Amino acid sequence: MHDKRKLLTHRAINIALLCALSGSIVPLLLPSTAAREDAKQQTTSAATASPEPARDERLWQRALKLHRRSIVVDTHNDITTMMTDDDYDIGTSSVGKYHTDLARMKAGGLSAEFFSVYVDKKYAKEGGSARRAMDMIDQVYRAVERHPDEFMMAVSVADIRRAKRQGKIAALMGIEGGHAIENSLSALRDFYRLGIRYMTLTHNNTNDWADSSRDEARHNGLTDFGKEVVREMNRLGMLVDVSHVSDKTMSDVLDVSRAPIIASHSSARALSNHPRNIPDDLLRRIAQNKGVVMVNFYPVFIDQKAYDADRARDERLKPQLDRLREEYKNDPKRLGEEITKLYAANPLPPTPLSILIDHIDHIAKTAGVDHVGIGSDFDGVPSLPVGMEDISKLPNITYELLKRGYSETDVRKILGENLLRAFAEAERVARSSSRSVSGEGSLRRLNEGGR
Repeated sequence: MHDKRKLLTHRAINIALLCALSGSIVPLLLPSTAAREDAKQQTTSAATASPEPARDERLWQRALKLHRRSIVVDTHNDITTMMTDDDYDIGTSSVGKYHTDLARMKAGGLSAEFFSVYVDKKYAKEGGSARRAMDMIDQVYRAVERHPDEFMMAVSVADIRRAKRQGKIAALMGIEGGHAIENSLSALRDFYRLGIRYMTLTHNNTNDWADSSRDEARHNGLTDFGKEVVREMNRLGMLVDVSHVSDKTMSDVLDVSRAPIIASHSSARALSNHPRNIPDDLLRRIAQNKGVVMVNFYPVFIDQKAYDADRARDERLKPQLDRLREEYKNDPKRLGEEITKLYAANPLPPTPLSILIDHIDHIAKTAGVDHVGIGSDFDGVPSLPVGMEDISKLPNITYELLKRGYSETDVRKILGENLLRAFAEAERVARSSSRSVSGEGSLRRLNEGGR
């Protein structure tokens, strides 16, 4: 993928996919959807997808029972963008439009959702990163206040477990894009006070203190200030998220962090050679750190065939794409719509659910079953594997893991207990480090330009 903008448009509807998925392997209560992605808009047709084998009904019922008992945590959902830009009420059905709404979260057995506070790289250039983050945080509180019987704000492991006991969905938040703190540790602490419990150090852009996997490396990983950001996050109990960062940045984080880190929505590079994915040596280091890699669902990240087809398509369509970007350079909404139409006319091949499970399996075998979880990227991607078309389909993961021979204990770890264990350890490190949020915190900040 060459266009790194996450937010070309969020209204793309993949009609062909919706029609084709009526025969998906594990139909649930509601039909499927498709939306947009963190790097560019595209659509994928499943019209030519081969029929999946009939499921084992006895195993399916066992999977449903296990799934309902488990704490199911998704560490990355971008529906927050639609909630902010359109005041979308998550309690309203968005079938055929988005991947996420309250009814489908409940149908999917979700226990806890980390709403992504995604701050586009344009704010790093134009200004307003912190304000954008504040607007998105307010929308998460707004959703919880609109639906207090279904949601509960959560900032801790204890909150997540309490929400589960009460039959509610725990609403948590993670910042995506470290430029949101505007190079200020004071701002970082303020975001912690507002409920932010992880921060993705970069997005697709290298910022003033950390290199991204999708941009020019300017710092050889983390700068001294970047290392101080990691230490401060440890002191606060905010999880350090290494999705999107360069390999060197990730290595530096592992050198510095005293608490477990997470990759909130990444996958295994050994299976798909995409720079957003994590190589085996770093998977093993994350295991040594007691961290967790939460597997991303996006076909272009997890399916080598889809990734190769995506690159070939961009090369083939480059003249048309360049023409559209020039014609609509002052109208980003129309640009997104036109690019969506172009990609819809040139779809990628469908990706089976087994590819997603392969990534979970690989990380479990390479890093250990205690170090893998789920980070969907719902509503941050335009297409999803067949059988995982929206958030209601999460029980399919439980079914597929049982089918591959995972024990119920290990399935529960993958669904959420691994994340809770790492989160609890980050909380313990914070308690042992400091008794205050700001009182013992550094006032260091970078001036304009990163100096």
